[in-house]
Amino acid sequence: MPGCFHAGMATASLSQITRHCDRLLRTAAFTDYDGAFNGLQVENRGAVRCIAAAVDGSLATVKLAVAAGADLLLVHHGLFWSARHPWTGRNCELLRRLLENDLAVYSSHLPLDAHPKLGNNAQLCAALGLKPGKPFFEYKGQPIGFEAKASIPRKQLVRRLERSLGGPVKLAPGGPAVCRRIGVVSGGAGN
Repeated sequence: MPGCFHAGMATASLSQITRHCDRLLRTAAFTDYDGAFNGLQVENRGAVRCIAAAVDGSLATVKLAVAAGADLLLVHHGLFWSARHPWTGRNCELLRRLLENDLAVYSSHLPLDAHPKLGNNAQLCAALGLKPGKPFFEYKGQPIGFEAKASIPRKQLVRRLERSLGGPVKLAPGGPAVCRRIGVVSGGAGN
């Protein structure tokens, strides 16, 4: 569910925010899944006073961002994963809400997953008490995960995962009972 971050009453430029995000996340360096598009997906008239954030770009999150008064919705999974045409029904309603409410949408998928500090994989390492080491697991020529070195019993790692993720973890045990090299790759991990 999106929340809205208000930076006082100051207004920022959508183009400045987009350039900053593209530079910070190295958006141009990534080839993502077919159909995914990273970066600015929908523009507004150019001014941003309120930013909302959500995991998925959907009609539901757009409605919540509009209700929060957002000018920009930042999402991990953008609006474009598969064909969105024809622009009828829910697709038409999504487009109408974006345009009528002057709501811009910026998406970052693999560039965010792979970011060495802000990324999902780096954040998961931190939550598990692991130091992200060298890059791990390449997708289309770019590493998107991290290898962490540790000496932690598998059962303890599972407990840390459950605590960090807030729910049960499915374990397919294999290898030694003490984990020494841990690969951290979130999402589909290249399927």
